[in-house]
Amino acid sequence: MSADENSNTIKMKKFIYSFLGTMAGIWFSVILGTVLIFLAIGVFAASSATSPTVKIKDDSILHIELGGTVVDRETPVDLMEQIYGNSTSTINLNQLVDAIYAAKDDKKIKGIFLDCQGTSLGLAQAQAIIAALEKFKESGKWVYSYADTYNQGDYYVACVADSLFINPIGMIDLHGLSSTTIYFKDLMDKLGIEAQVVKVGTYKSAVEPFLLSDMSEANREQQSHFLGNIWSYMKQKMAERRHVSADSINNIANSFVFAKNTEFYKTQRLIDGLKYRHQMLELLASETGKDEKPTLISFQDYAGVSQSPLKQNSSSAKNIAVLYALGDITENGSDGIASERLVPVILELAKNDKIDGVVLRVNSGGGSAYASEQIWEAFEQFKATCDKPFYVSMGDMAASGGYYISCGAKKIYAEPLTLTGSIGIFGIIPNIQPLLKDKLGVNTVTISTNTGSMPTLFEPMSAEQREAMQSYVDNGYELFVSRCAKGRHRSVEQIKAIAEGRVWDGQSALKNGLVDKLGGLQDALADMTAELGGETYCISEFPVVKVKWWEMLLDMDAELDATLKSSDVATASEIMRTFRTVKDLSPLQARTNYIKLH
Repeated sequence: MSADENSNTIKMKKFIYSFLGTMAGIWFSVILGTVLIFLAIGVFAASSATSPTVKIKDDSILHIELGGTVVDRETPVDLMEQIYGNSTSTINLNQLVDAIYAAKDDKKIKGIFLDCQGTSLGLAQAQAIIAALEKFKESGKWVYSYADTYNQGDYYVACVADSLFINPIGMIDLHGLSSTTIYFKDLMDKLGIEAQVVKVGTYKSAVEPFLLSDMSEANREQQSHFLGNIWSYMKQKMAERRHVSADSINNIANSFVFAKNTEFYKTQRLIDGLKYRHQMLELLASETGKDEKPTLISFQDYAGVSQSPLKQNSSSAKNIAVLYALGDITENGSDGIASERLVPVILELAKNDKIDGVVLRVNSGGGSAYASEQIWEAFEQFKATCDKPFYVSMGDMAASGGYYISCGAKKIYAEPLTLTGSIGIFGIIPNIQPLLKDKLGVNTVTISTNTGSMPTLFEPMSAEQREAMQSYVDNGYELFVSRCAKGRHRSVEQIKAIAEGRVWDGQSALKNGLVDKLGGLQDALADMTAELGGETYCISEFPVVKVKWWEMLLDMDAELDATLKSSDVATASEIMRTFRTVKDLSPLQARTNYIKLH
């Protein structure tokens, strides 16, 4: 065979191999895409379909399984997380509260079985569930609670029950409250990253983890204050419901109660009895006159077929919009509170003739000061263009930017366990020059035509830049304080006396005039109804949740490929998530650090 023929043969083989490889890739993509589409449709159908076959039988018991994570409202289904098995079980707080209110007057519901399975919930969320259960009990119906293990959040809710039971070898974890702050200063020094911070507020602690290796005295003071107040409230409520003293609850929390046996729980009146699960079900059956097993209906199924008084539309009921503002405040983010998306909703509600009033439900530690101002101003337009009342109901946290967007409301409601305030501003710009130059051997050179530029990541701030940034932050703080003073009908000096970036618990916020009343969303709705001259109300929720599952299908192939390639990479740690957050921050922040009470 000649050299030319050999070369042609080799080229032909390469062509055939390439062609077959391409065809194999195409067929694989087609098959994979088809499988994913069917999986996605199946997941969507399973997650979005209601259960039309569910019927409420006589002598039913509303079954509330407290497990997974409690969220304030329904969120769109993430099909990719469903397919990859990364989704977490969630409880929609508004759906749960609606179900409890509906069951209160439902003759077919005899009682509630509170099945505690280790839920993760905020303390204000727990308070909302407790308030609904207390309303339910006013009907004369009973609430029984059971758990193999009670974590503290579950137990706090369970104390509202008429009778509280635990597995004979179960456990109660009652330990008081704590909060943990992670400090990155030493790590940043090792990496060669300097946090350049300008701020206003002695108590504005969100920047401390990047500046200090330990907690400042001001931050220690504010955290000790609100932790002490919240725990005092919780232990008093648990003591009242269990008919013991608050000191007894406090002593138990100091005694490593999780290590005690269940007889100890009984003698200390933490529980009413010991039962295995089948015995608990037998008790429930006997309470409803059943011989074998009780008729349990999950609150999710019940909410789908019951007629909650909060959802019914009638000619006499006042229609109140509940506008949810949950998560970080940004200008145009895809998650959380994006001013670009929320502002138009606010302005549309002002024009909507079917809406009689608006309650803003806030659960946010803040974020962009610019975005917070846009939302605040939208509510000012709302008030100027319509006569509808505007209230705020605060959830677990409505601090910094979360308070900024709330301060213009006619009335502000907070739970005793809400964290709010944190009226302060900061800006943070990392300087990575030491990392590049000293650690990686990379030098950067910047050439500018003028000197009045914003600081960059690649060099430390000059004295002039720092002074300008401080002026920028000071202006933002003065604007924030003026908004609060106007909304709360107080002087700037009065607001500054309780500002300085300090976080307050709900009880302290009431004393300081930051909120008007202690209570939850239902209290705000009831009071607004009275102001509107009505006796009943129904609610409409905004923004409307839209599940755009068809858009997700378009990106499935790419996302699956990326997931498979990174399957051997560990989940990003909290440290890396924090650094990514800092990298994406807008220059001026009205944000408090995330506080999780343990």
